[in-house]
Amino acid sequence: MPNTVPIVQIDDVSKRFVIRKEKSLKERLVNAGRSKQFKEDFWALRNVSLEIESGTTIGLIGPNGSGKSTLLKTIGGIIQPSSGSIQRRGRMAALLELGAGFHQDLTGRENVYLNASILGLSRKQTDLYFDDIVEFSGIKDFIDTQVKFYSSGMYVRLAFAVAVHVDPDLLLVDEVLAVGDEAFQRKCLDKIRSFQAEGRTIILVTHALGQVVEFCDRAVLLNRGEVAFDGVPHEAVRDFRDILEERRVDEAAAHAEKEHEDEPAPEGRVVDTVVFARGREIGEPIEPGDDIVVRATFEHPTGLDDWIAAIQIDSTMGTAVYGTASPRFENVHLGRLTSPRTIEFVIKDARFGTGRYFINTSLMDKEKRHLHDAVQIATFEVPYYPMSVGVVHAEPEMRDLGA
Repeated sequence: MPNTVPIVQIDDVSKRFVIRKEKSLKERLVNAGRSKQFKEDFWALRNVSLEIESGTTIGLIGPNGSGKSTLLKTIGGIIQPSSGSIQRRGRMAALLELGAGFHQDLTGRENVYLNASILGLSRKQTDLYFDDIVEFSGIKDFIDTQVKFYSSGMYVRLAFAVAVHVDPDLLLVDEVLAVGDEAFQRKCLDKIRSFQAEGRTIILVTHALGQVVEFCDRAVLLNRGEVAFDGVPHEAVRDFRDILEERRVDEAAAHAEKEHEDEPAPEGRVVDTVVFARGREIGEPIEPGDDIVVRATFEHPTGLDDWIAAIQIDSTMGTAVYGTASPRFENVHLGRLTSPRTIEFVIKDARFGTGRYFINTSLMDKEKRHLHDAVQIATFEVPYYPMSVGVVHAEPEMRDLGA
């Protein structure tokens, strides 16, 4: 297909759902014909317009409830938009939800033929692909078992195997790959790479932001049903993390307010924590090689001897990538904690990889019991580095040593 013609054309698409507040069928019948107070409009998509060129890989990202799956289902023809239009060319294969297109009472073999026919293949064509489908799925021993006895991983294996063997021009994938085991996920990603090399079009919904940067030519960020960004994947990921951080801060503030209302005052607490690169302002990106300064303020209402100040830095996946605490410094004696005290940690020549990182600050007593943990109290961003991925920054070199 010529690359100048879009394989998917989305024009001003909106999708409205009606959320009903009745809790039972009886309540719905009683309230029938009454005012609109018992139902509410929810716009999953608002005025979305996109052109997707043939041969490209597009990542759809965004917070939960942003409209990613709804948009993918409208592209796949599973649901119809409330307004606007979608035009699509070529054969499409879709993995939109676990077990879609499968009949519970049929065997895996029978479902392969059923699913392939839904995707437009004749029985004769499916016969040619069948052995490859079963081999790829890795569930040969269960192919004549009813699928209602399959695990979620087996569902995904078989559904993905069918989808990628029906010669699609357009492949839609919605997060279902996260269900398979690690080996199968690698096999799926290898298949996606081969599809890219063959010039097929892929639209991928995922929360694995590393995959978006690695595999996608373009990323579309949705937020509250609208397109917030459309362009370079690593910039879309950056903006997505900013949205997540705004939500985290709002939720943390609401949670802290509720804690103050419902719980007694803690024995001691982390008052505040800030993080910045030495020589730069708070909030500016931290570059590899910077000295990272973490200033944490603690207090205790009645006084605390032999207390411990600790920090931990987590990745966006919640993995601890760095941590230290005051007892590790033999030349530092904190003394008694009463009124607010600020402790400064300096991480010299820090070389964190691209991405967002979160600071957790803890106040402990001499027995290392946690008196207060301020989870994700501060955050910093390390800019995009095109030569590598991961939580460690290092400049790579490569040489061809010949045969």
